[in-house]
Amino acid sequence: MVGLMIRSGEEIGPPWLKPLLKTSFFIPCEVHPDSTKNECNLYCLDCMGPALCSYCLSDHKDHHVVQIRRSSYHNVIRVSEVSKFIDISGVQTYIINSAKIVFLNERPQQRPGKGVTNTCEICGRSLVDAFRFCSLGCKLGGMKRDPELTFTLRPKTMKESMHGFESDEESTPKKMRRTSDREETMSHNEKGRAISPGTPPNVTCRISRRKGIPHRAPPF
Repeated sequence: MVGLMIRSGEEIGPPWLKPLLKTSFFIPCEVHPDSTKNECNLYCLDCMGPALCSYCLSDHKDHHVVQIRRSSYHNVIRVSEVSKFIDISGVQTYIINSAKIVFLNERPQQRPGKGVTNTCEICGRSLVDAFRFCSLGCKLGGMKRDPELTFTLRPKTMKESMHGFESDEESTPKKMRRTSDREETMSHNEKGRAISPGTPPNVTCRISRRKGIPHRAPPF
């Protein structure tokens, strides 16, 4: 059910997307009202019900559950989580706490800032030129206008499929590879010095001449 895409009438995209966008998060869990840390910040894509807290997970084993986070009072989801299920191309991403995220719903602005040349096609929020929408909700709205838009994941290319079989050298950052090469060269040189015979010290030998046989002085 998670991977199924529907595009007929008002139903566009995966069946869980609209319920996800409409769900209220970061409220106390009604199922576990007396538990501590019962804030609802999880969502089950299979059940498509209300938000879940951590105590609810025991009832959703083997389900596809994603975590919702907050940024500036808006709901966001990490790209690493949502991109497993839908194609988020065209939606602007942001870096928050060292993680790439996308916003769930639109965040309209009264007017774009000075020098802004690109805005969200749905709510008018300022965007980087490479993107068309500010959130998943806005892309969903844009799909009603543009039939070419989709949330369906494209098949992996041959290069991406073979990415997992790349050599250790290719997957190692260049800086680390350079350091490793230097260490290997140093180690090789040290081994060469240990194996090669040492140069004998330049010692100057003083040759002492033996004195002749002593002679007595002649008598007077």
